[in-house]
Amino acid sequence: MTRELFREDAYLQACPATVVAVGPEGVVLDATVFYPMGGGQPGDTGALVLADGARLTVVDTRKGEAGILHVLAPDAPPPQVGAAVTAEIDWARRHRHMRMHTCLHLLCATIPAGVTGGQVGAERSRLDFDPGEVVFDKEKIEAELNRLIAADHPVAPRWIEEAELDAKPDLVRTMSVKPPRGGGKIRLLDIAGVDLQPCGGTHVAKTGEIGPVKVEKIESKGKRNRRVVVALA
Repeated sequence: MTRELFREDAYLQACPATVVAVGPEGVVLDATVFYPMGGGQPGDTGALVLADGARLTVVDTRKGEAGILHVLAPDAPPPQVGAAVTAEIDWARRHRHMRMHTCLHLLCATIPAGVTGGQVGAERSRLDFDPGEVVFDKEKIEAELNRLIAADHPVAPRWIEEAELDAKPDLVRTMSVKPPRGGGKIRLLDIAGVDLQPCGGTHVAKTGEIGPVKVEKIESKGKRNRRVVVALA
């Protein structure tokens, strides 16, 4: 399986790697900084740079049975198994995803309702909530989000045993997606004093790095669904 360097350090922008498999679905490396699509966060894009300097454009990253799949552009010739490459992500795009993903965790902390869905984007992102009796006030939500961002809270992952999550089911905020199990441990994202919940995505190190945001709109998507759309200001 691919060593997931992005989980060890979300700020890594490139890494040396060796091609271990090539197929119609993509290229598998022994290690990568590319985040594969999951948890509402898009897969990274970028390039695989060969030893001779040739650049193979990566248009998407997905999870595969043999490891992480780097999906090449249709006109990119696949590399040979055993080839040494440098995996380089589109850092500007990834960093915006990191800022937005952390912002959505702050949005979870701002709105006391279950999350029914969500999507991270480079320009804007959304979370869907089961509102219950909660009143959604656009101006108040935006003000609270920016207050939490400006407070510059530390953000860091940590791990717990699956049994601990079973004992604290309220840690899981998403109603439609459950954290992956089977390895004995669950990865949490801890925004100190603000939010703690399972997450395998990439995030900024402090909330201040997100920068100012705006709540673009709040939409009704059914009796038990309110969609909140946020964007980087």
